[in-house]
Amino acid sequence: MPRLYYALDLHDDTVAIAEYENWHRPDVIWPEIIASIRAAGIEDMEIFRSGNRLVMMMQVSDDYDAAGKQVADAANPRVQEWEQLMDRYQQRLPWAKPGEKWVAMRGIFSLRDALAAGVVNPPRG
Repeated sequence: MPRLYYALDLHDDTVAIAEYENWHRPDVIWPEIIASIRAAGIEDMEIFRSGNRLVMMMQVSDDYDAAGKQVADAANPRVQEWEQLMDRYQQRLPWAKPGEKWVAMRGIFSLRDALAAGVVNPPRG
């Protein structure tokens, strides 16, 4: 199953960041949001925060269709309501394309790939 990574910023406001985190607690997040995530073929999702920067990891099924998820989300009033609510806290990255919220991240290093390529750990002194 592929893993996809995305980045997004929050408004740099301590109170707003705490509210955003609260909305994502397991006992607070709307069940319809979880259902839409799962229906799209997203097997796992995690969001991490450092300061006001968010990084989201999605582990998706092999037949995951990002465009199909966008269409389904656009047709789902509850998902649209959630997105409008979250938009109050979110701030686009400066390099985001028009209409783009979460920006795809490009991997630049993999220990697994380095080891597979024969890179050997140097002895520790």
